[in-house]
Formats: sequence, C-alpha cells, structure tokens
Amino acid sequence: MKYSMLPLTRAYRKPVIDIFNHFIEHSFAAYPERTLDYEAFEHFIIISSGFPRVIVKAPDGRIIGFAFLQQYHPASSLKKTAMFTCFILPEHTRKGLGTMILERFLQEAGSLGIERILASISSLNAQSLAFHLRHDFTECGRFPGIGEKFGTTFDMVWMIRRV
Repeated sequence: MKYSMLPLTRAYRKPVIDIFNHFIEHSFAAYPERTLDYEAFEHFIIISSGFPRVIVKAPDGRIIGFAFLQQYHPASSLKKTAMFTCFILPEHTRKGLGTMILERFLQEAGSLGIERILASISSLNAQSLAFHLRHDFTECGRFPGIGEKFGTTFDMVWMIRRV
C-alpha cells in the first residue's frame, strides 16, 4: 500500500481542519494563534476554487495532509501568479509527499496559465524553508519581525519559483 492523493472536497472538512489546527497548536507553520472551527474550511474551498487542491491519504486510510494553490491577488495584472499551501503531519514528512504534490501542482498550474508560484513561510519553519529551497524556490522578500506566536517573534519569508 502507498500514499494517495484525492481531490480536496467538503467531505474532508474535519480532517483538513484538524491537520491545520495541529500546526496552529504545535508549530510556526500555520500563522494563527487560535485553532479554527470546522466552518473555517469553507474559506479554503473558496480561495482554492479553480486551482489544484488535494488531500493526502496514508496507507492506513487516514487523511494526513492537504495542499492547494490559490490566486495570489485579485488584480488581473497578477493572474499569472499563485500561492502554494501544503500541510503534511510531521510523522509523514520526508517521504516525498511534498515533492509529489508540488510536481503535480506545477503541471496543473502551467495548464492554467500560472507562471510563478509563491510561498509565505515563517522564518522559524526551517523544514519548510529547506523544502522550498530544494525545489527551486528562492527568497524574494522578508518582513522582519512581523509575526509573534508562542511569545516568539518571527519574520515572514516570501519565496518564489517559476513554473
């Protein structure tokens, strides 16, 4: 048995929000300080509408991750740029899942006319920064000290790559 990707739909509302809440409570990967209720899932559906979006299912059938692209900005002059969001539970990272998702999204983004993909990452999320660097993202901006979580200040790092 292996991991699989399925379309992210409303049927996965609970596990997706539970995964996101895990990162809210235990890391700097998700920016909010307070967990979200299940109704917040609708926001993910709205912002990723028309873009690739998936859940990741583990061999045992549990949902262990999700990812989506979303429009970077509503201005038509920025329509060729999308943002990448990906959350995989820690015990399932370093298995090639992020790479599998990103490669799929890059193919789909190209067919949508997307030429660049952005990622917004906490400076204290070393694993995500390293992942993006390994996958041809480069740092293109940094907002020093704008975040604070768990009593610790962090930078917001923006990374970009061409499709």
